[in-house]
Amino acid sequence: MISRRINIALLTFLVSLAAARCEPATAQKVEPRPFAAGEELIFKAEVSRALLKKIDVATFKFRVEQAPTQSNAHSSPGISSAPYVLKFTGDVASEGFFTSLFNLRFHQHVESTVDPDSLAVVKTVKLDEQGKRVRTSEATFDQTKGKVVWTERDPNNPARPERTISSDFNGTVQDVVSAIYYLRTQKLELGQSFEVLISDSGRVYKVPVRVVEKKQMKTVVGRVTAVRVEPELFGEGSMVKTKGRFSIWLTEDQRHLPVSAQLKGEFGTFDITLKKVSP
Repeated sequence: MISRRINIALLTFLVSLAAARCEPATAQKVEPRPFAAGEELIFKAEVSRALLKKIDVATFKFRVEQAPTQSNAHSSPGISSAPYVLKFTGDVASEGFFTSLFNLRFHQHVESTVDPDSLAVVKTVKLDEQGKRVRTSEATFDQTKGKVVWTERDPNNPARPERTISSDFNGTVQDVVSAIYYLRTQKLELGQSFEVLISDSGRVYKVPVRVVEKKQMKTVVGRVTAVRVEPELFGEGSMVKTKGRFSIWLTEDQRHLPVSAQLKGEFGTFDITLKKVSP
């Protein structure tokens, strides 16, 4: 159970960790995106639990690429005719003393393909490894019909029946990766609140988001003014059914760079810190 909760917690943070900046598909002028193609962000996650303090949990590595549109790249009608798509890739793996102490090894790899104009998600591909348990899944989105179809497979047992879930939605939907890219394009003014439609494992959730605090912070990119954003991810009817609280600090400047996050729950307190930005 703890491995499942940790992976949910870490995947929650996945959404804030990649970047993209693309030229518009037409001559129409658009506002510059707050992220750049090829940018890579590296984070370290630590956990405090009971008498254990600041144990290394995982390393996050995230990158964005601009890929040419192929015949099957836009599986959803209503997506723009841009000659490329954006691919957000996130990779997180357990490490350090935490792995030895709890005999827990986990690895998640998520690839999110999105429309470059609307940032609407087209396809999500995920690899989830927890010890010997391995699952692969793929979700495809039809933004015009408002339907997502998610399929999960067990590569260690090809004879095992696929698990399939489909859901309807109304409006532009994100996945757990593309949601924060959308968030980073917002003005994020103190006191602001809004909702984001997020799909995970074939379900669709309305996630309230609030901007609750502003302060000066010392970070790897220097001393910055940052705002604290709280997506309501926990509770009955939410993405995560257990009790908890998640917050993320984004720089107030145009980049809205995620520099820190914290997740509190019955399994401990996770502190996730940006360690490196490249180029």
